Amino acid sequence: MASKLLRAVILGPPGSGKGTVSQRIAQNFGLQHLSSGHFLRENIKANTEVGDMAKQYIRKGLLVPDHVITRLMVSELENRSGQHWLLDGFPRTLVQAEALDRICELDLVITLNIPFETLKDRLSQHWVHPPSGRVYNLDFNPPHAHGIDDITGEPLVQQEDDKPKAVAARLRQYKDMAKPVIDLYKSQGVLYQFSGTETNKIWPYVYTLFSNKITSIESREAY
Repeated sequence: MASKLLRAVILGPPGSGKGTVSQRIAQNFGLQHLSSGHFLRENIKANTEVGDMAKQYIRKGLLVPDHVITRLMVSELENRSGQHWLLDGFPRTLVQAEALDRICELDLVITLNIPFETLKDRLSQHWVHPPSGRVYNLDFNPPHAHGIDDITGEPLVQQEDDKPKAVAARLRQYKDMAKPVIDLYKSQGVLYQFSGTETNKIWPYVYTLFSNKITSIESREAY
């Protein structure tokens, strides 16, 4: 793959604002935002072979194993070999990171370090309308009437995953899986860490980093 294309990864625990930061990077810098969750849903909906494999694990409440998610993401990346991209949700484990390393060289990996209490508070504000999948956040986009879906008037529920005890377990699990991935990228010299409690305060630093990276890649192109 040509080095002049920007290859980036964003890491962060559930509730870290990763999706928001990814969208802003995509909009400001013209990168394709490649979300593993989005590709999984698309493949499950289309009943592809890899989608059917993933569905069997998700149904049982299990994590999709490394070999399934890696196969899915590698084929998506091969289709986008001529684009700048930002990976979100992959790699989650060291095995996935090593598989990604074999097919391309990353320019930068950003990781969002958000205090545990902030994450716990954010995730506990998530309420969902199960039939449609509409998600509300009591802080950012609350429903017009508390506990009621805006469109259907049906009740909202808090998913088991977002209840305090489950949140603590999810965050611990993320930390355990992410540590070797973060250590790998740190050793490669491509890791940049951003800490804080507000996405809007972290964003200017992320913006500056990407501005500098894009410029240096464009100037390499000139030679």
